[in-house]
Amino acid sequence: MATATLTGKGQITIPIEVRQALRLDAGDRVEFVEVEQGRFEIVPATRSVTVLKGMFGKPKRTVSIDEMNAAIAKRGAAAR
Repeated sequence: MATATLTGKGQITIPIEVRQALRLDAGDRVEFVEVEQGRFEIVPATRSVTVLKGMFGKPKRTVSIDEMNAAIAKRGAAAR
């Protein structure tokens, strides 16, 4: 079992075996997820954008790049 010590500043160093298992590198972010009262899991917050694929279902209609650019320009002009 890996352990860590909390510093006076509220910081911990994640043990190397945990970092390796979670595939964490310097600069990566982690999330603390409460799984039950008083019990948390640490999960990597850095994920590939590909995990988002299909999350929102299929679009009702496809939009071209030109349509996107026109909508952005219209919205930008209205904000001024």
